[in-house]
Amino acid sequence: MYAAHFTSVTTQLFAYLGDRQEAQDVTQEAFCRALQRWKDVSAYDDPVAWVRRVAWNLATSYFRRSRAAAAFRRRHQEVHAPEPSPDRVALFAALRTLPPRPRQAVVLHYLADQAVVDIAESMKVSTGTVKSWLHRARVALGEQLQPAANPGTEEVRNA
Repeated sequence: MYAAHFTSVTTQLFAYLGDRQEAQDVTQEAFCRALQRWKDVSAYDDPVAWVRRVAWNLATSYFRRSRAAAAFRRRHQEVHAPEPSPDRVALFAALRTLPPRPRQAVVLHYLADQAVVDIAESMKVSTGTVKSWLHRARVALGEQLQPAANPGTEEVRNA
């Protein structure tokens, strides 16, 4: 039965799946399942019909899994973010020099656009403390992020 019907079942599944190897694998799996249940399958009027039905069910399952996997890959494509600019690298390096609580206040205020009152409430400190942290942090960051003076710039200032 295997030799007589393997090619015809494989051909049908190849037309359905579009993948010869997968069609052969599915057909072999269906015949293996028939062999495991041969006592029952051999008693059917058309055992090949049972094998064909099992093969089609396996092929449909494979087809659904491959479509779901392809959809998953499309939704979860790896996105390459551009490298950070030198200014951003310098800013993050300068931020790391600040103490943790003032750094958190700076990030929340300038990067997350939170109001001073909201920051004070979330950090459980007074608004005056947040304002003080922001002021000191701006001074410290300003000193670190000061652009290097060009030699020609000093001459223009003195003129």
